[in-house]
Amino acid sequence: MKKVQKALLVLLRAGVWESKIEDLSCFPMSAGEWKNLYLLSRQQTVTGIVFQGIQHLPEHFLPAEELLVRWMAETDAIERKNIQMNKALELLVQWFTESGVQPVLQKGQGIASLYENPLLRECGDIDFYFDSRQMFEKAFSLIRQCGLREKVQADQSVTYAWKGVEVEHHTCLLDLHNPFLQRYAKELEQQYGYNHMRLEGGLDVRIPSPVLNLLLQSLHILKHALGWGIGLRQLCDMARSCYKLHDEVESEEMKKITLQLGMDRWQQLLHAFLVEHLGLPVAYLPYQEVASDSSPLLDIIWRGGNFGLYVPGHQRKSQSLLAGKWQTACAFQRNIRFAFRYAPKEGFWVFSSLLKGQLK
Repeated sequence: MKKVQKALLVLLRAGVWESKIEDLSCFPMSAGEWKNLYLLSRQQTVTGIVFQGIQHLPEHFLPAEELLVRWMAETDAIERKNIQMNKALELLVQWFTESGVQPVLQKGQGIASLYENPLLRECGDIDFYFDSRQMFEKAFSLIRQCGLREKVQADQSVTYAWKGVEVEHHTCLLDLHNPFLQRYAKELEQQYGYNHMRLEGGLDVRIPSPVLNLLLQSLHILKHALGWGIGLRQLCDMARSCYKLHDEVESEEMKKITLQLGMDRWQQLLHAFLVEHLGLPVAYLPYQEVASDSSPLLDIIWRGGNFGLYVPGHQRKSQSLLAGKWQTACAFQRNIRFAFRYAPKEGFWVFSSLLKGQLK
């Protein structure tokens, strides 16, 4: 691992856990190395968390004041965007609730609440799941009545902008593409159900129960790892979730579910990464089985950054739908050995969905 990458992980661990720096061997760093670390933290969408880690560095190891001020400004922008997101979420939940619609908040601000300082986690969009087709259609009708510009995606999800924030409506809770496991996924949803999270204004919104939350995140990370790529933010989310939800999850149940989904090798790899690179104590894993080597996942993370946005070709606009599908297929092809080693069945069905254009 390169020095800058190693230093990023050291600072990230300190930021995620609000702890002392456990390894100072990467420091001091040159101005050029600090600049690269800053850019890398932005690519991985962990700028605010890494900045929090920097607070634990001895003063003589800090970056130059110019970069520090720039980093501080970026972190302040992240906090302000989170405040905007929280306000938009509250207004949207209030509107839906008053209209008789009960959405389930996926990931996002629900996961942010599991951090010591939620505002430092970079937010993306608001993801809502609706547990019945009737509820989904009712929500869709509401946004149309308000004149919001919606866009229907290939997987039937709906996207639109609300108060300056991107919102998505989904018909599936779990990113599971194997059609032979859809019935089992629905059974899990009915068995474990939902919890409630209190928003700042006092409103409650439904969130997935701890078991479903961990499964949802694991499958989401896997889907993107198999395609264009995944970034460190999602892995930090998983680490914080494991840590905070540990007492609410039975390890034997999680292991049984993982085996049923054919995700046991993937889950062991994910566990290894969380422990080795993000410092999650083994005792807080959903169950204590860990792969011997986490480098295959680390390679994917370094290669593409947040959702693979920094993989060459991903940011180029394709001239045709066919060209876009070809680029996506090529992205999966780069990870095909990874797919068939760690999640062969799900990998096959994810690949099929990619070719059909059903994945973002």
